[in-house]
Amino acid sequence: MDYTRDPCPWRILDDCGGAFTLGFVGGGIFAMFGGARNAPKGISNRLIGAMSNARIKAPRTAGGFAVWGLTFSLFDCSLVSLRKKEDPWNSIISGAGTGFVLAIRQGVGPAVGSAAIGGVLLALIEGVGLALNKFQADMYKPVAPQLEDPAALPDLQYGS
Repeated sequence: MDYTRDPCPWRILDDCGGAFTLGFVGGGIFAMFGGARNAPKGISNRLIGAMSNARIKAPRTAGGFAVWGLTFSLFDCSLVSLRKKEDPWNSIISGAGTGFVLAIRQGVGPAVGSAAIGGVLLALIEGVGLALNKFQADMYKPVAPQLEDPAALPDLQYGS
């Protein structure tokens, strides 16, 4: 299966929507546990607390994830357009740029720290991805058959 990414205008929307969905589902599940834990005793109270907490917090988490996905994709597509190639450096620089932009309201110092964290995290993710690809490629590499030395085989005589 040949998997190629969509062209950039559609990739931005795809990444933003995927991040929103991930944030909504993951944030909803996480908020349900918190709501159930903090609700009064009783199964119905815990269920109501879980659903109510998820209803309030899941959209906020989803929005935050969508903003991160949108910013990252904008940086990524801009770098693809500027550099004319797609490689891991685009993702690493996009992670750093996203961290910087999303933290700039707190000041330049925290934004630079957030950019460093974003760049390092994306470098780790890209490194693991490259290592897994190399491992899988080595695993399915064709191997030449090994022929045994006939002198090393035991001499089998039939009928004796």
